[in-house]
Amino acid sequence: MLNNRVLVYKSEIDLSFIQIIPGDWVVIKPNFVTEHKENDSLEWRSVITNPEIIRTTCEYVAEHLCGKGKITICDAPQTDSSFTNIINKLGLYEIASECSKRFSISVDIIDLRNEEWVNEQGIITQRNKRQGDPNGSIVFNLGRDSLFFGFKGEGRYYGADYDSTVVNQHHQGETQEYLLCATPILADVFINLPKMKTHKKSGVTLNLKNVVGINAEKNWLPHHSDGSPSIGGDQFPDYSLKRRFEQQAVKLVRTLSLNVPYIGPKISQELRKAGILAFGDGSKVIRSGNWYGNDTVWRMVLDLNRCLLYGNQDGSLRTSPKRYYCLIDGIIGMEGSGPMQGTPVQSNIIIGGIDPVVTDMVAARVMGFDWRKIPMIREAFNLKKLPLTNVLPSEVMVTSDVPGWNGRFLDIENNTFLNFKPHYGWSGNIEYE
Repeated sequence: MLNNRVLVYKSEIDLSFIQIIPGDWVVIKPNFVTEHKENDSLEWRSVITNPEIIRTTCEYVAEHLCGKGKITICDAPQTDSSFTNIINKLGLYEIASECSKRFSISVDIIDLRNEEWVNEQGIITQRNKRQGDPNGSIVFNLGRDSLFFGFKGEGRYYGADYDSTVVNQHHQGETQEYLLCATPILADVFINLPKMKTHKKSGVTLNLKNVVGINAEKNWLPHHSDGSPSIGGDQFPDYSLKRRFEQQAVKLVRTLSLNVPYIGPKISQELRKAGILAFGDGSKVIRSGNWYGNDTVWRMVLDLNRCLLYGNQDGSLRTSPKRYYCLIDGIIGMEGSGPMQGTPVQSNIIIGGIDPVVTDMVAARVMGFDWRKIPMIREAFNLKKLPLTNVLPSEVMVTSDVPGWNGRFLDIENNTFLNFKPHYGWSGNIEYE
């Protein structure tokens, strides 16, 4: 299969495009973001990768290793999620054990996180240490090649934890650092198994966004830039007096929770409740970069993908990319307030490819979105150094069992397929017209 080919199937998909060599170390990276929807503890199938896709991929790889090599299934879920609950729901240990016995191949399961947090009423109250990647982590400094070099948001970045000084220390001037788990870098082959979901910060969660889960320190990752576009930020669209007051109140809550043991998180919980009443609920009010104007997160996502594809174990970057394959789980997708609060969509679609950018382009259109309106995908075609694709949109071909979805992508993209509702912060700015 050529890089410009994308498979879109409602029936069983042929995995022969995944080339495995006996002796390979193969990493399978599902989407294990959290164990269930944030607002529905019983719904998880639209949130994390379907276990049958994991099983089928694992068995295919194991069979073609011919008894030589190994498989590692790994991810770094959201820090306040339970890895144990996730793998129990998926029956992942059973899948790994059966595959290992059947094909005489080592199949390991790794939680890549260094910490697991307890989140109570929206406030982090406990931080428990975890082993993390047994192979350690690797620092990559993209320097001038980073998409953050010279960016207007410098000094305003917010990462994944209350202490924003950390993320800003790692992204200033020619210091543009990421800490990646070593296992995906050291492996010979990377197989991405993301979900077909909308996303509040990036528009969609597909192959490119799923790579965030191989990061060893999420507080090194800029998720948004504080303030509004009028002052170089993208936290929210406007910078009214009410927004400024909210921004200061949020900083106070973070400081209390981080620096005042025991009582700080309790006070922060009460202040957060009052804040929701005063400033509005996050499911209705745009904040934290959860909108189409987020000019930060797509840069971080593409930088991470470049580190994965070109990274060496010593932190240097090579000229040729890693062997990479992708299989998007759209069996039960998610629309609306994705990636963890949206509505399940029974799509029954699996999308496969070799090139993550063109595969995401096709998947976004299948969902009913315009890839040109999604910076994470659009800008991936424009990278000159450390490119993520060498294919032009005009060269992309689609093979499908869906009527009207066979042929050159630009000739068929006007055809109707699915109509996912976008996240409300992206509504009216991402749909295909």
